[in-house]
Amino acid sequence: MLRQLEDIIAQALALEELYREKLERVHPNFRESARNLVHYRAMRSNDIRDLQVKLGYMGISRLAKAESHTMANLCITRAILQAFLNDEPIQMKQEGFLSIPEGNRLIRSNAKALLGYRSKGRRTRIMVTLPSEAADDYKLVRGLIAAGMNCARINCAHDGPEQWKKMVDNIRKASGKLKRKCRISMDLGGPKIRTGQIKPGPEVRKYRPEKDIRGRVVAPVELWIGPQPHPSMELLHLPVGSPELKKLQAGDKLYFNDARFKRREFIITEVEEEGCRAEAYRTIILESGMLMYTDRERKSTPIEVGELPPVEGAIQLQKGDLLILHKAPILGEPAKYDKKGNLAREAHVSCTSEEVFEQVQPGDPILFDDGMIEAVVREVGPEQIVVKIQHTKQGGARLGADKGINLPTSNLSIRGLTAKDRKDLQFVAEYADVVNMSFVNSAADARDLIEELERLGATDKLGIILKIETQSGFNNLLDILLEGMRVYPLGVMIARGDLAIECGWDNIGRVQEEILSLCQSAHVPDIWATQVLENMAKRGIPSRAEITDAAMAQRAECVMLNKGDYILQAIHLLDTILKDMEPYQEKNAPMLPAMELAGGHRR
Repeated sequence: MLRQLEDIIAQALALEELYREKLERVHPNFRESARNLVHYRAMRSNDIRDLQVKLGYMGISRLAKAESHTMANLCITRAILQAFLNDEPIQMKQEGFLSIPEGNRLIRSNAKALLGYRSKGRRTRIMVTLPSEAADDYKLVRGLIAAGMNCARINCAHDGPEQWKKMVDNIRKASGKLKRKCRISMDLGGPKIRTGQIKPGPEVRKYRPEKDIRGRVVAPVELWIGPQPHPSMELLHLPVGSPELKKLQAGDKLYFNDARFKRREFIITEVEEEGCRAEAYRTIILESGMLMYTDRERKSTPIEVGELPPVEGAIQLQKGDLLILHKAPILGEPAKYDKKGNLAREAHVSCTSEEVFEQVQPGDPILFDDGMIEAVVREVGPEQIVVKIQHTKQGGARLGADKGINLPTSNLSIRGLTAKDRKDLQFVAEYADVVNMSFVNSAADARDLIEELERLGATDKLGIILKIETQSGFNNLLDILLEGMRVYPLGVMIARGDLAIECGWDNIGRVQEEILSLCQSAHVPDIWATQVLENMAKRGIPSRAEITDAAMAQRAECVMLNKGDYILQAIHLLDTILKDMEPYQEKNAPMLPAMELAGGHRR
């Protein structure tokens, strides 16, 4: 056992010497962390399971939790074994490596530098992807921060600088009002292959009152009814230009059937020269051109709803369907059928990457929307690719615009910052706290980002999060981390959606564990992302597996939630889970508080 330990220590020191040039280039705050990362990677190059079992029988550290202080743990274990063999007191020598307390302290301080202050009662931060509505809905942003959001994520693959600036302003304003510092993280779109734009759907808008986690209305939806948005207040806007508005008084009601033919009403709360304020206590879906009345019998002069923004279009797909991918930016459309129900034209959508049309082959598997739709390439031409749908969820699946396309077995050469990323980075450097780089496959990708930030003079202004979402990214993680550690602070996001597709569903559990371990050994904060409490956020009811997944996520420094109609409830639930798990887990180390009986529902 002692000889095996000596061999591991020798390997760790040899690998440190091999990486000396890269270690000397890392940021001073990461100098010892980078050495520890290399030591841990050397130890994990060995199969030490037999050694761990023997150490466990002796009641000695099994080296299973040595990530943040690898060499110290190895040296301590060696000293104990030497004392047993020589029948003498344990001789602990100062080896010049990170101590166990110092390794743990570095993880906490680096997480604070990147992700900001944690919330009271939980170590793990919560990051939330902002929906497009956050640009115009201040109350939504304020509610997210009040519920426990520590970091707001803005995805540059959607919306544009005008909307992003509004989101930033809402975050800063709400943070100041609530006296909670919420970091702003902006995601560069990267070289991700996506579906193009789809022909818009109907002009409808959904108005939903605020509800608590039990679904009870706690505040009505407030909106402004008038030709133009309210000149000074941030209210949802219902465009109406009818002169009948000026006849309304506070307390009056507007009666109508919404787009689902459900009887609904608005209560007028205040009338001004340019329009009126109103509120509703039930969910309402309105459509352009719908009529509202001031009397319940609908005999008054109708008030017509103006033009509402159209909903995003989508393509319904079933197993066996054909889908055409265009190189040209043609608006996508669902399949069309004639009056007899016969197929007149296949569904089609454009693809954002022209390189794909030169690099894929018939027979290659192709997946859409984080693997929700599985297909195979049937035909490849210079201007279009024909794919056949192989699998969807029961009842089919909807494919929208800007959804990811994965070709896990195709040999694609799509890397680094895109032209759009470089343009977006100028905005990010001015307004954000953190920049997220998508699809980091090699150290060269991280270097590309750092050099661009140096050109912009922003390396001291922005934290960096490197998103690992491909096989190459995982396989090259040691070199990626060492390159990224040239700047401070740094984090890694485990983007489990694309990563699972790339590495296989059967491997994702192992892969995410290895990423967590390598990040901990480098004292680099990690973000547990993709589909965390997704059912809760989108449908209001979590699955049991989601609860377990959220509990496991407590080992990361941050957990990311995606947008959804029930995102506030999802934040509340995640906050509760993380606080409940805090006494039981510190990173990968289980803790043992006194056992307690299960109680009732918390209030």
